Amino acid sequence: MSQTARSTPLHVAVAFVAMGGWAAFANSAHGTRAMLLAFLVQGALSAVLMLLLKRGLEALYARLPGPAARIAPPLISCTLIAGVLTAVHALAGTPEILKTVALPWTASTLYAFVYTATLPAKEPR
Repeated sequence: MSQTARSTPLHVAVAFVAMGGWAAFANSAHGTRAMLLAFLVQGALSAVLMLLLKRGLEALYARLPGPAARIAPPLISCTLIAGVLTAVHALAGTPEILKTVALPWTASTLYAFVYTATLPAKEPR
């Protein structure tokens, strides 16, 4: 995989814009203020979570043996991310929480499984 495709700043920026944009769209029936709030909250969450997710997946993958290294990191991340997204949007007062978090959660879960699968094979211990 190319250096650009593995670039952490690129992953973070794309997450902010794409998922923030989705959140604004998901809350568009509630006016500009709700759209902007959802955009900023989800954009910030997605950027921070992407940064932590990418590094967390790499760290867990490096520490776990065998098949667990490919399966446990994405399962752990999707569980934690579902809780964080739901809780933060509830605290922020996002009107359409389920619609707002559905795409970012799905995307981060798919990303976690695909990214972990693309990590280099480990040497047998």
